[in-house]
This record gives sequence, structure tokens and C-alpha cells, in this order.
Amino acid sequence: MSKPSIQPHGHHEQGHGHDNSGHDHGSYRSYLTGFVLAAILTIIPFAIVMSGGFDSRVLTAVTVIGFAVVQILVHMVYFLHMNTRSDEGWTMLSMIFTIIVVVIMIAGSVWVMYNLNTNMMPSMDHESFQGFGS
Repeated sequence: MSKPSIQPHGHHEQGHGHDNSGHDHGSYRSYLTGFVLAAILTIIPFAIVMSGGFDSRVLTAVTVIGFAVVQILVHMVYFLHMNTRSDEGWTMLSMIFTIIVVVIMIAGSVWVMYNLNTNMMPSMDHESFQGFGS
């Protein structure tokens, strides 16, 4: 009767730090692409706001929010490695849930900031933002 082979230190068939299941954990190039896109998606709205924005404050706010949504998607794809392959769990249901959560967070943040601005700064002209608040 032979004894089962015991490997010291709990070694197993796979190498350390390597996942042979086929999951994409990103490469240097994909991380660099994600970083550059995230930086660009931060710099452009910052430049728009610092230069005084567009003639319409609502258009400026919508543009900045649009860049924020795109940046969230860039982070999900390049840093969280989410894609459309169902074998990695990124299905249509999880994408819909993510979009709903993002919309709730952004709409709630804009609503709270508008109400704080209206209630804490009553002497300012708030007529240009009438479409955002309650």
C-alpha cells in the first residue's frame, strides 16, 4: 500500500499568481489605456468648468455628468475587467443593475447639491437651474 504524495508548503499544479481559468486580468497596455482615458475624461470637464463653462449652466452640468458616466464605464472595463462574456458573470442583468445604480447616484448627487445650494445660498440667482430641483 503506497502513501499519497504530499507536496510541501501546499503547492499545487498552477503557478503562483497565474490563473489558468482563462480570465483576463489585464495587461500593462490595457491598464495604461484605461489610465490615459480616465485622465482625459477628468481633464476635459475640469478645463470646461475652469474656463467658465458654456453659456448655459445646464449644458455645462450635463456635459460634466456625461463625462463622469463615461469614466465610470472606462473604470469598469479597464480596471474591473468587466466584459460581455457570460462566463465571467458580466451578463445583461448585471449591466442593467449597474446602470440603474449609477443613474440613482448621479441624480441623487445633483439633486442634493442643488437643494443645498438653494437652501444655503438664498441670495444667489437660482433661476438658471430651475430644471434640476424640486
